[in-house]
Amino acid sequence: MSDLPPHDSSEPDEPEPRDPLGLFDEIVAAETDRDPDLAVIEAGSRTLRTQGGGAPTADVPARPADPEVDKALREVEAELATRWGETKLEPSVARIAALMDVLGEPQRAYPSIHITGTNGKTSTARMIEALLGAFDLRTGRYTSPHVQSVTERISLDGTPISAERFIETYEDIKPYVEMVDSQQEYRLSFFEVLTGMAYAAFADAPVDVAVVEVGMGGSWDATNVIDGDVAVVTPIDLDHTDRLGGTPGEIAVEKAGIVKQGATVILAQQPVDAAQVLLKKAVEVDATVAREGLEFGVVARQVAVGGQLVTLRGLGGEYEDVFLPLHGAYQAHNAAVALAAVEAFFGVGAARAERLDIDTVRKAFASVSSPGRLEIVRRSPTVVLDAAHNPAGARATAEAVSEVFDFSRLIGVVGASGDKNVRGLLEAFEPIFAEVVVTQNSSHRAMDADELAGIAVEIFGDERVQVEPRLDDALEAAITLAEEEGEYAGGGVLVTGSVITVGEARLLLGRG
Repeated sequence: MSDLPPHDSSEPDEPEPRDPLGLFDEIVAAETDRDPDLAVIEAGSRTLRTQGGGAPTADVPARPADPEVDKALREVEAELATRWGETKLEPSVARIAALMDVLGEPQRAYPSIHITGTNGKTSTARMIEALLGAFDLRTGRYTSPHVQSVTERISLDGTPISAERFIETYEDIKPYVEMVDSQQEYRLSFFEVLTGMAYAAFADAPVDVAVVEVGMGGSWDATNVIDGDVAVVTPIDLDHTDRLGGTPGEIAVEKAGIVKQGATVILAQQPVDAAQVLLKKAVEVDATVAREGLEFGVVARQVAVGGQLVTLRGLGGEYEDVFLPLHGAYQAHNAAVALAAVEAFFGVGAARAERLDIDTVRKAFASVSSPGRLEIVRRSPTVVLDAAHNPAGARATAEAVSEVFDFSRLIGVVGASGDKNVRGLLEAFEPIFAEVVVTQNSSHRAMDADELAGIAVEIFGDERVQVEPRLDDALEAAITLAEEEGEYAGGGVLVTGSVITVGEARLLLGRG
């Protein structure tokens, strides 16, 4: 754990403790529907912005301006592309453990906060990073996948590492990667090499704390060679069922693998069977548990211009009037989880019962961004991007759109991956879409537009479905449909269904 940060001496009296056994049903009864875990969704250095929406973020770098650096980066990308992609897995940490061994265990040079779950991982990671940075800690953040540049995955102090540093890190560990390759049945995968690079870059920086998001699952995920001081489990839902299991409880077995001996576990609200698995694992390894709805949670929230105003109950007390520049109830819950994780990292609730300095907490949350989540990239008509890609995320997005926007007619642009529950995703959006334009992105995993249209027609009816295989044509068609009600009628467009679809749409819209 790090040194304790400043605290707030004006906190309210500590509430009477509640009986955790008596309230078990209360904490696990409700299954939360929140947005899916997302990559950092930024494509291009310039994008169209709503008035008052703020300057473009620096979350995604453009290609290097120096031709030599750009060439070198492309060579590294080409070498990485020869390895197993992220959809081909051999469930084992043997290869990444071997790499860490020959590198001198860089992942043990700093404490870590490890994040798993189905929905909300990346937003939560970004909030944790912002809070730690506000308390003057140097952070490393590792998230996946990337949209525009592979360098997005590894961040120091909230900024993706430079192309030069990415290349240097790769060249530094390359001889060790090749050594491990020669000794293993299978070569290190794309994701395993990047994970090794992240851990090495964090040790070299050096960082005060690493915020690490799993790629998939937990037990055998390549990131799981760290012993996180704090393990965070965001809401678990059905996704990657072919690899992780067909029920939340089965999926939780894999995700519980990040919970290590003596750690502090921060649990978002979970389905009952998932909560039971996670709590049992915590008991087995003597971990301390903090549960949303008992030890921490959202006290109140109200819609505000550009986001929402929330009151959060943390492990050390209440934090009132916190502005979060993100929309949707699920983001308020992500904020509560992130706050509890940082409090636990600083020992709040164990070493002391005082809340963190509230002004610092407010400043941190006010700085948070989560690109591609209900992000407005154009006006007249309004075009919103949100990369919901599973039914739970789509339901959360639909609810948030209804809360935040007052569209008289909303047109959907949907491009999904073939390995997702596309029917469930479309059913979640059906109540809010007047019409839907189905399309496909450039990924080899994209569902064919005609196949997607066949499912959409069953849900929306033939008259409400339009097929445009090219994403640029789909955007143009949707904007035209939204404009049919007139300039001031309040039509809008929501682009959704996949991280890649949103990233590519963002790039297209950014070019004007």
